[in-house]
Amino acid sequence: MSTIYPLKVQAIRSRGQQARLYVYFPLPLAAAIGLEAGEEVQWELLDRGELHLLRRQVPAPAARSASRLARTPANTLSAPTRRPRPRKIQ
Repeated sequence: MSTIYPLKVQAIRSRGQQARLYVYFPLPLAAAIGLEAGEEVQWELLDRGELHLLRRQVPAPAARSASRLARTPANTLSAPTRRPRPRKIQ
């Protein structure tokens, strides 16, 4: 069974510079492989339709990544929910 994370490529445009393209890494996927902020990765181009993301150094498997994610409050991992506005009674 494969899990799919659809996303859009984002462009960052700064005045006087070429646009830069960014792809974010979904948090559940990062947690599943233990990817940490600041890690160095590189892309491997296989053909025009397939890229592989390669980690330069793969850390040893550790339960701490999963346990840290489990301790993170749920509201930091998902979009904030809005409270309904109270209705004005006339």
